[in-house]
Amino acid sequence: MELAQVKQAHKLLTAILLLSFANFGFSFPSQPQANRKWHMTSDVKEVSGKSYDYIIVGGGTCGCPLAATLSQKFSVLLIERGGSPYGNPYVTERRFYGFPLIQTDKYMSVAQFFTSQDGVANVRGRVLGGSSAINGGFYSRASDEFVGKAGWDKKMVKEAYEWVESKVVFPPFFLSPWQSVAEFSLLESGVLPYNGYSLEHVKGTKISGSVFDAFGKRHTSADLLDAGNHKSLTVLVNATVKSIIFDHNGTKNETRANGIRFIESHGSLEQTHEAYIKKHKNSRGDVILAAGALGSPQLLLLSGIGPKEQLKKFNIPLVLDMKNVGKGMQDNPCIAVLVDSKPQNRIPDPPQVAGITSDLKIIIEAAILPLSSNSTRVNVAAKIAFPSSKGFLELSNTDPRLNPTVRFNYLASEDDMEECVNMTQLLNKIARSKSIAFFLGESSQNKLASAEDDMRKFCKKNVRTIYHYHGGSLVGSVVDKDYRVYGVKGLRVLDGSTFSESPGTNPMATLLMLGRYQGIKILRER
Repeated sequence: MELAQVKQAHKLLTAILLLSFANFGFSFPSQPQANRKWHMTSDVKEVSGKSYDYIIVGGGTCGCPLAATLSQKFSVLLIERGGSPYGNPYVTERRFYGFPLIQTDKYMSVAQFFTSQDGVANVRGRVLGGSSAINGGFYSRASDEFVGKAGWDKKMVKEAYEWVESKVVFPPFFLSPWQSVAEFSLLESGVLPYNGYSLEHVKGTKISGSVFDAFGKRHTSADLLDAGNHKSLTVLVNATVKSIIFDHNGTKNETRANGIRFIESHGSLEQTHEAYIKKHKNSRGDVILAAGALGSPQLLLLSGIGPKEQLKKFNIPLVLDMKNVGKGMQDNPCIAVLVDSKPQNRIPDPPQVAGITSDLKIIIEAAILPLSSNSTRVNVAAKIAFPSSKGFLELSNTDPRLNPTVRFNYLASEDDMEECVNMTQLLNKIARSKSIAFFLGESSQNKLASAEDDMRKFCKKNVRTIYHYHGGSLVGSVVDKDYRVYGVKGLRVLDGSTFSESPGTNPMATLLMLGRYQGIKILRER
C-alpha cells in the first residue's frame, strides 16, 4: 500500500472514530481555528513599508499552498482582498453549500457577483481560500494528457497532489441520497464504466474526493497555510492591491517588479500603502499574482502591462505594451436541468459523483442548490470540457475592487454549439431516468427539446456558467513555462488565468497542486 493510501485510510478511520464520539454528544473544534500559528491581520499598518522575499497577491486556491511552501525558506507576504473564512458557517458548513453565491454585495461578501457581456451571471471568490471557500468542494485531478501538455514533471506533480490530499481532501464518508441517485442515473444513461472511488480523470462514472470532511466541515486552501513556517509568513486580509511597483534600470534596460501598492478593501482609493521585495546581492524574490482569472489580468492592466491603447484610455502609464493580456478568456458552457417540478426546502447537497463521457468531452455533476434561505432546487449540470470559443477581458474602471469587463463568447463556434446539442441529448436521458423519477416520486420529465433546431435554441437561451472560467494571462503569450511575465523581471502569475483549458472535472485540485508544485520548483531554483 502506498503512503498516500495509508494516509487516506488513517484519515477515514479517524473520521469514523470522531463521528462515533460526536454521536455521543462530544464536539470538536475546527482544526485550523484551534491550532493556527501563522499570523493573520487586517491592519495594513503592520505591513505598510515592510519588505519581504516574496509577495503573493491573492490568498486563493493557488496562492495559499504557494505561500505555505515558499515560507519554509523565505519571508512571505500573502495579501488577500477578502476576509477570513474561519468562523463563517456559510463558508465552513456543508449544509450551507451555495449560500455565498446568493448573498453577495459590492465590496465585502465572500463571493463577488459579476455578469459577463454575454449576459450570464457569475461569481468570483473574495475570501481567504478563494473559490475553494465557496465552491462545491469536488476534488479531482487533471488528466495525464493535461499534465503532459503543460510540460510539468510527472513525479513532482504526483507528490504535490499527494501533499494537498494529505491535508485537505477526504473520501466521502457516505453518499447522500441524491448523490446515490445521480450515480445510478449516470450509469443508467450509459456513462460507463463504473470506476468507484477515484481521484484520477477517467472516463465513466466515479465518486471523487472532497474538501468537506466527515462532519461536513469545509477545508479551504487557507488550511494549507498551517504547513508553512509561521515565523516567516504574514497574511494580510481585507486589503486590495492597486498596482505593482516597478523599478527601471536604464543601464541594463531592465524593468523589475519591486513591490505593491495596496488599500484597505473597505477604505478609500486614495489612502495607499506600499510593501516591497527585499533586495539581496545574488538573488531576489518575486511579486506573484495569484488573484484568479479575472483578478490577475486586471492587475497587470492596472499596473501598466497590457495593450497600450486600452491603458491610454484610463491614463495608466505604460510599463510594457503587451497585447495578449486579457485575451483567450474562456468559460466552459454549462447546461443545468432542474429535475424537480418545484422548489422545496431540502438540505443543500454539493457534488460527490461525476460522469465523464467516453470521448472526455462532456462532464456531468449533480447538486441541490439553494434559491433562498428556505428553498432549494435539485439539478443535474453538464459542461463542455474543451470549448473552442474565446473571449476577452478589459478594464471598465481603475478601481481594483470592482470587476473588469469580460466576455466569454459562449457557443460562438459551431463545434461548441454541436457539443451543446450532444450535451442536451445526454441530459435529456439523465433527467428522464428511472432512478431520478423514483427519487422524486414523480413520473419521468418531458424532453427538454426534441428537434436539433430546438436544441440549438435551447442551448443559446439556457447556457450558463459552471464557474470554471480561465485565461487572460496564458502560458506562451503573457507568461513563460515558469510563469514569469515576459519582458519584466521579478513578476510571475500563477492561477487559472494561465490555463488554456480547465483541468479535470473541476480545476480546484490542479490549482491547489500547482501552488505547491511551483513553490517547490522556486525553492529548488534558489
